[in-house]
Amino acid sequence: MSAEQGVEPRIGCVVDTGGRIVFEPVSRSAEGQQLLLRLRPRKEQPEKVRHILDLEPADDGGRRAVLDPDLVLPEGQWDVYLLRAPGSERQRLRPGLCDLRALVDGRLRDWQAPLAVRVPYATLDGYLAVRTWLRPAHAEVDAITITDRSTTVGARLHGASLQPGAIVRLRLRGGSGRVRDMEPQPEGDGRGFSFTCHYEELAAETVSGSGIWDVFVRPAAEAPLIRLACLLDDVACRTEVFVYPTVTVGGVGLRPYYTVDNDLSLRVTRAD
Repeated sequence: MSAEQGVEPRIGCVVDTGGRIVFEPVSRSAEGQQLLLRLRPRKEQPEKVRHILDLEPADDGGRRAVLDPDLVLPEGQWDVYLLRAPGSERQRLRPGLCDLRALVDGRLRDWQAPLAVRVPYATLDGYLAVRTWLRPAHAEVDAITITDRSTTVGARLHGASLQPGAIVRLRLRGGSGRVRDMEPQPEGDGRGFSFTCHYEELAAETVSGSGIWDVFVRPAAEAPLIRLACLLDDVACRTEVFVYPTVTVGGVGLRPYYTVDNDLSLRVTRAD
């Protein structure tokens, strides 16, 4: 049954280690069809950024569209549509087989700056999309160890290395300007590091009793802050996948968590 008869079209994709994504329609596609990638706008904001890929003939007789790593995509979530002809009405695409094996061990490689990551995924309503990150430099979280008094985080820098004056900075959301600085413990070549956050100290700094602390590293005295995150694998959103326990100290609960952008933060809440 064709898409015109009520079956929504599907498209598979393959990602290689260089960041190239090859889109392959599950059924035969006609000449002149295109893929539209649309950067999902923020709530109540107009749609601004799109990119169109032609479905070109492939060696197996079908058609495919290639998203090359040289094409710089702004950070965000890109919905994928089918255009049956240039300028025609767009149609959402269901995901077919998506081969993301090349992304699984991404944290084992050294990435150059700026860091550009792309992860295809299925949206909550079952359509194909691509999550992208574009950052001048990156600190990849690779270990989180939780005890009853503290959390220790291990991470590795990409596009930067620790220099004199390096700090880890926790910054409280809400515009208070409150920060807490710690000295990172370097490991090996100066790109790996760890730090330990003690709960009693952080709870005392959260004067309202509840708050969220975002985690950064400044690799050198005058360098810009780099957000700690977990981006270098095949998980587009870690929020509901990697859930850490809450530890209660002095009537205050604390736990690390990943935001919707896969950035690392620490949540402090009143135990009641």
